[in-house]
Amino acid sequence: MNFLFAWRYFKAKKTTNAINIIAWISIVAIAIGTTSLILVLSVFNGFEGLVKSLYSSFYPDLRISPVAGKQITLSEEQLSRIRAVKGIRAVSLVVEERALLQNKGNEADTADYQSVIYLKGVDSSYTAVNSVADHMVSGEFRTGTSDQPLLVLGAGIENAVGIQADRNVRPLAIYMPRKGEVNLADPFTSLSAEAVNTSGSFVIQQDFDNKYALTNLAFVQRMLAMDPHTFSAAEIAVTAPGETARAAGEIKKLLGDRYLVQDRFEQNASLYSVMRVEKWIIYAILSLILVVAAFNMVGALTMLVLEKKADISVLHALGADRSFIQKIFLSEGLLLATIGGGAGMLLAFVLGFLQTRYKLVPLQGNTFMIDYFPVRMVPGDFLLVGVTVLVIALIAALIPARKAARQQFILREE
Repeated sequence: MNFLFAWRYFKAKKTTNAINIIAWISIVAIAIGTTSLILVLSVFNGFEGLVKSLYSSFYPDLRISPVAGKQITLSEEQLSRIRAVKGIRAVSLVVEERALLQNKGNEADTADYQSVIYLKGVDSSYTAVNSVADHMVSGEFRTGTSDQPLLVLGAGIENAVGIQADRNVRPLAIYMPRKGEVNLADPFTSLSAEAVNTSGSFVIQQDFDNKYALTNLAFVQRMLAMDPHTFSAAEIAVTAPGETARAAGEIKKLLGDRYLVQDRFEQNASLYSVMRVEKWIIYAILSLILVVAAFNMVGALTMLVLEKKADISVLHALGADRSFIQKIFLSEGLLLATIGGGAGMLLAFVLGFLQTRYKLVPLQGNTFMIDYFPVRMVPGDFLLVGVTVLVIALIAALIPARKAARQQFILREE
């Protein structure tokens, strides 16, 4: 019944035209705020999905690493048991260590180019656990052998050492730390040095492009004088995303507490946590637009209470209590919010669809992997914004509604 009164009050012609104007201004403001909030959250979802897809190109579904220290030991029996776990598609063994990569130039150019990198030795199954090979921009993904290793460089490292990885003629020098004490008088005697050529370069994301070079696993183990069954980590691909948690639990049971088994989220926990916090901060800031719109609603409802003073007295005389009167004006506020919020959601959906389909708003500059703002509309965002609109409207409508309920009821004024 109270919604019926609210609807009639909304449609009815007011004696003061300003009430209608303020009411429609509040509706438009709510619609704009709703549209803005949904679109910004959708764009944020698009960028978040893009970043996660880039990181998933390098990080595996599951990773086995040591709880303490830098190395793990996995026997052939343990590896066979891991591969036999249901849901596991491939297992790749890797060794990762910091190294110095140096290009000593040539006769015409005496300048040396060097870069501190993370050298990652990988086995033949590496391309089955991630999609680095799909991001090659020059050459081929070939890591060579233990005696004739090849480097696959991130594009940032390729630039830092001043070569073209797919056509480099002169080998590069690579230095890695030896086991044992460091000779402070001549630090280079504490390093293993090898000459190695390049096979190609990849581009994924700056965090990887400027940091990693991939090569043969046995070659890195030889340079570091490591046991053949000693690794930095084991990287695992699962058959389906739903198998990740179950497979991780099985591996933990097999290996025990000395091994750390992490899914892709846990490997990048800080990144995902920051992205979640950023989204909530954006949501909180943009919700202020709706709070500002609510001030217009307070003004419109306050004027409506004054306009309907006689009606309130009649309703009271007919038996309506203060609670019913308050509900009528609360419903009026919710009605304004529903109209404005609904229109805003519809507009946001249309604009989001057009951006996804026709790329209407481009990204300026050429430093991004895409040339338009990515949009990913999530039903949960629509629900969240809808609830936010209704809660803010309810709080805003509460002030004039309580004022209406506290009025003294008289049927005729002298």
